Amino acid sequence: MTPDSDAPDWVGYAQALGARLHRLRIEHGFSQERLAYSAGITRYTYQKLEKGESAPGTPANPTLRNLMAIAQQLDVTLDTLLPQPWPDLSGH
Repeated sequence: MTPDSDAPDWVGYAQALGARLHRLRIEHGFSQERLAYSAGITRYTYQKLEKGESAPGTPANPTLRNLMAIAQQLDVTLDTLLPQPWPDLSGH
């Protein structure tokens, strides 16, 4: 199931993830370019993640691979990287 781009829970979660990525990147002394390069993703892709969107008006929906690569470069677990609580994606 993919999150509905209009679902307020997902929009807010994508923004919270972006804010967390930004904070952790700064704390670890990375530039956006350096972290993206180290994680094997483009700087543009990383910038969009920090903004919480994949395109204007569309919330980010990063791949697990990208999240894992970023977490490894920041030397944090996925639990640290992902904001809590997770949004309800059950569709209920």
